[in-house]
Amino acid sequence: MLTFEQKLAIIESYPELERRNVSMGRVNFHYPESTIDKLNVVYHLHPNGNGFVYAGELTGYEVNDKGMVNIRNFTEKALRSVIEKAISSLTPSEEDQGTFEDEIWINQYTQTLTLVKENEQWNVYADTDLDGTFNSYNEAAQYLDEEGFTRI
Repeated sequence: MLTFEQKLAIIESYPELERRNVSMGRVNFHYPESTIDKLNVVYHLHPNGNGFVYAGELTGYEVNDKGMVNIRNFTEKALRSVIEKAISSLTPSEEDQGTFEDEIWINQYTQTLTLVKENEQWNVYADTDLDGTFNSYNEAAQYLDEEGFTRI
């Protein structure tokens, strides 16, 4: 398990995060460029090594009711990965800011899925069947990538 000091050094290596000291020696790190009403990327990092990272927009993490994943037993690699994914999920992409044309994604078996922006959601379709709905382009693209699809 990483110590508080080691976790702090890793988190502070991300210049886009702003440190905020809170009670009982705990530390939060805000991401002021967040595109959603969520600024805390790191929440209540405690001197005992416990703490949380926002993963509410990510898949593959067991999160609490606030969308936070506990990082107590994370390795350096796992901590860096979840922080980078959290920042990415909160970062405005070009697709989020402007007009978006539907994207076709294909896998090794030539199956295709279509990524469509509808209102404020990102939907993935297999022909006319809805395959998934996501809150951000980054989350949808991550899902497609994890499923073995590439954008064409």
